[in-house]
Amino acid sequence: MKKILVIEDEAGIRTMLEYDLKSAGYDLTTAEEGKKGLELALSNEFDIIILDLLLPKVDGRIIAKTLKERDIRSHIIMLSALDDEFDRIKGLDIGADDYMTKPFSPRELTAKIRAVLRRMPQDDTEFLVFDDIHVDLRRYMVSICEKTVNFTQKEFDLLVYLIRNKERVLSRDQLLNTIWGYAYDGDSRVIDVHISKVRDKIADSIHSIETVRGVGYMLK
Repeated sequence: MKKILVIEDEAGIRTMLEYDLKSAGYDLTTAEEGKKGLELALSNEFDIIILDLLLPKVDGRIIAKTLKERDIRSHIIMLSALDDEFDRIKGLDIGADDYMTKPFSPRELTAKIRAVLRRMPQDDTEFLVFDDIHVDLRRYMVSICEKTVNFTQKEFDLLVYLIRNKERVLSRDQLLNTIWGYAYDGDSRVIDVHISKVRDKIADSIHSIETVRGVGYMLK
């Protein structure tokens, strides 16, 4: 059963989400303010965190930033009454996997949850091995030539996707939609930046990320 944490200060929204998500079969935990929500997120493992942006005690932006800094791998769907494009992009840039503006449709939210879960590994495989690249999927650890290398969450997700699709050319749109989600409407050059970082981190490997001009990238 997938575990979801809802951090939302509006009682009506919390009640609605509690009913809908429990009915959909999710294991749900709720918090009515940011400090408690952050404590829960740091001390438990959740597949998804539904995070209100404007919260009492600890702001949603601070929560998202803290989780990213602590390398917490929960996927975040951010809720906010702020619907400006700048606010949506900023929310995604600080760690959210998706962003919904209030008022929102509960059915659309559950659809977004399913979409995020589809992007997560669905099998029981714990390790992914591609010759001298070893990935621990449970602990989010990567070793290159038996040396541990630190990856951010997006870098990790990108490497895993490249390994799962090794020897295949993947377009920038394909990578963007898979790793950042269809809701991402920021600068598509984020792919090139992250590819460059992953390429540098696997430099000691016998494998490399090849640029296929005009198409995308391939792990060879």
